This record gives sequence, C-alpha cells and structure tokens, in this order.
Amino acid sequence: MAGAKRGCLAVLAVVVLLVALAGVGAFALWQRLGSFASTPVTPDQASITIAPGDSFSTVLGKLRAAGIDEGRDVQWQLLARQLDAAGKLKVGEYALEPAPTPRELLRNMRQGKVLQYRVTIVEGWNIRQLRAALNRAQPLLHKTAELSDTELMAALGFPEQHPEGRFLPETYIYQRGDSDLDVLKRAHAAMEKELAAAWASRADDLPLTSPYELLILASIIEKETGLASERPQIAGVFMRRLKMGMRLQTDPTVIYGIGSAYDGNIRRSHLTTDTPYNTYTRAGLTPTPIAMPGRDALHAAAQPAPGNALYFVAVGDGSGAHEFSATLSDHNAAVARYLQRLRQSRSQAVQQ
Repeated sequence: MAGAKRGCLAVLAVVVLLVALAGVGAFALWQRLGSFASTPVTPDQASITIAPGDSFSTVLGKLRAAGIDEGRDVQWQLLARQLDAAGKLKVGEYALEPAPTPRELLRNMRQGKVLQYRVTIVEGWNIRQLRAALNRAQPLLHKTAELSDTELMAALGFPEQHPEGRFLPETYIYQRGDSDLDVLKRAHAAMEKELAAAWASRADDLPLTSPYELLILASIIEKETGLASERPQIAGVFMRRLKMGMRLQTDPTVIYGIGSAYDGNIRRSHLTTDTPYNTYTRAGLTPTPIAMPGRDALHAAAQPAPGNALYFVAVGDGSGAHEFSATLSDHNAAVARYLQRLRQSRSQAVQQ
C-alpha cells in the first residue's frame, strides 16, 4: 500500500514538473513573440502589395521576398491570430519605409492603411497643363494619354462639355491601382459642387445667366491675379464692364487664344488679331473658361466687390498687386507709373 502511495506521488510530481516546464516554455515563447512583434523589420524594398485572393502564406512569402527575414513563420502566424489579422488583410500597397514593426505592419494591413500618393491641380492651370501633370504622376495608371479632349470628356461621362475649367484645383490623394480617370472624376465632381455653391450664393444683380458663365468669368479672374485679396475687386471691374457693354480687354484671354504658339511675350499684333478668345476685339465673355479657377476666384465672381473702378494695371513693384481706376485718364496715369517702374527695374538689372 505504501509502495503504491509512493508511486502515485512520483507520478504526480512528474505531472507537476511537466506542467511547470510547459508553463515556463509558454512564457518564454510569449516573451520571444513580444520581442519579435515590437522589433522593426529590415526590408530591402520600399513597399509590399497585397493582391486580391492572396492568402496569409502568400503575403508572408511576399514579405520574405521583400527582404524581411525577421521571425519564424510560426511567429508571424501567431501574431496574426493575436491581432485578428489572419484572413483579414486588406488588398493594397503598404509602406515598408520607415521600417515598421511586425505588429505595426500587420495592423496596417488589417486596417487597410495603404500607401497614399498625391497629385496637385494648380489654380490657373489649363487643360494641357493638367493632363501633362497627370501623365507624369506615378504610380498612377495612365488611361487617358492617347485620348483627345473630346474623348476624355466622353470617358468621364460628360461628352457635351468642354474640358477647360471643369476640374477643381486642389491636392488629390490616390493609391496604387488608381487611374488618371479616377482622379479626374473626383476633380470634376468637386468643381461641380463648388460651382453650384458659388452660383447659389451669387449676388442678385450679376450680368450672368448660368453657372457656366460664372465659371468662365472665374477662370479669367484666376488668371488676372495671384492675390486672393484682389479677386473680388477684379470681379467687380469685369461685372461693371459687362453691364455697360464694355469689352473686358484682358490679356490672359488673348494668350489662351494664341494657344501653344504663345512664346511668353504678348505683342500689339496679338491684341488686334481676332480670335474667339480675344476680348479686345470681341465683347462679352469668352466661349469657354481659359483655366481651372480655384475656390477664391469662383466665389469672387459670385460676390464681386462694390465700387466704380473700370480699369486696373499692375503696380509693378514685384508684389503682384494692381492699381484700380474709375476713369480712363486715371488709368493712363497708372499705366505710365507702371511703365516707369518697369524701366527703372530693367535699368537696375543691367547695372547689376
């Protein structure tokens, strides 16, 4: 009986020892997993892309191919289960620089925090400049490079629209796999929304009959000044001229009419050569916008500043500001001052 008792105690001791060893082993494994999960990886490429249908094993293979040697496969699998990421990784491109920890990387993949890129549409760009910028943007897919402007608008679902002025200037975020059409659709929708808001808030006495006419005028305002504070004043000048039947006589419209042949210098012959965009030879607005107007220009066209000025000319002091005049004689004097400053500036440049 005593022998049997001693045997049971021996078995119990062995079981306790095994349980203790298992506990120590589990604790050591847990410590190693924690250390692995919080140590930054050392990849040799900048990103990794998860494709539709990729299993966790496939993703792990891509991590290894990206130069990530840290951790055994079982550690990655255990960490994925711990983070509820196994089988739930989102499709997309993920940054490997700056080097994340395995925990950060799997969380990003679980939450779909994909690598993002930016492309900016600049206020005052024309459609040629916009399309060129999109063609340079990487890794944006280029689906429109071979399309004409007419084909482009048809692809966007607006075959009746001229493309000029139809895309709101701002910075757009995209990710790998997006195309230039995706960006343009968003920019077009943004402009439609902003134009509708500007038209809804317009002053009561505007000599404009449609949101499109407001868009055209806003594009001219955009090209006339880079100073947001001046845009309502310039809008006021143009509105008063339109009401009186005066020609707008604005150089940016003439330049737009010259097109790609413009060499940076506007000559007297340009001002007297009639084109649909020459506001020196034709009254009223141009047939289309001449650029992509920003929000400030849109809302300046909708809410022009009051006043009696009918003319403006650059001050010529490098500030970009303009001098506004109510009479032609005052305007001529302002032009003379501008020309004098211009001559002084050129003389100083020669002397230096």
